[in-house]
Amino acid sequence: MALAAKNLTQTIPIVFVAAGDPVHYGIVMSLARPGGNTTGLALPVDTDFIEKWIQLLKEAAPAIARIGFIEDLNMRLPKRQAIREVGVRRMDVGDLADIGSAFAKLSNEHGGVIVPPQPFFFTYQRDIAALAAKHRLPAIYGFRGFVESGGLMSYGLSLPGAWRQAATYVDKILKGAKPADLPVEQPTKFELVINMKTAKALGLTIPPSLLLRADQVIE
Repeated sequence: MALAAKNLTQTIPIVFVAAGDPVHYGIVMSLARPGGNTTGLALPVDTDFIEKWIQLLKEAAPAIARIGFIEDLNMRLPKRQAIREVGVRRMDVGDLADIGSAFAKLSNEHGGVIVPPQPFFFTYQRDIAALAAKHRLPAIYGFRGFVESGGLMSYGLSLPGAWRQAATYVDKILKGAKPADLPVEQPTKFELVINMKTAKALGLTIPPSLLLRADQVIE
């Protein structure tokens, strides 16, 4: 979305939120000196972030034998080496049918799945959560909306916090600052959300230590 907006204008200031890797996708020239008319908040999916998802998923579902990482084949993440390094199985998907097939394979292998914060997945969060439930697949997501739609758990960017952080950019720009001179920032708040109803449906007992760390537990 940020790239589409940038391609439409070189003059109107653009503030983006949760761009996966704005340098890789050509949205900005660099994080420190964005250049052009665009700046905002980046959300890189790096090795540390993937390892955090793995840790949380294994705490919630310690019996899983394999973890899959689904990825939109039309917008592959730039940190593909990071995915290989942590030993998860990358699974490219292009539509909901592909996701259903990937989930079925993982379910047969007693696996779990990571659903990263990519636009395609966010658009179909209710359908994806329903597919995970159908295949009785423990899943962790990049946004809380999936958990509110019936997914097991999420760890990722707090969107309300990100929009408030983005508003500081707008304030500076309206006061005369140029987007080209405003460094791209990382989000400052991440949240863990757990759906206990879904956990019970999957036969999972979420450990108290994990529940205590959650920002919200949906009953």
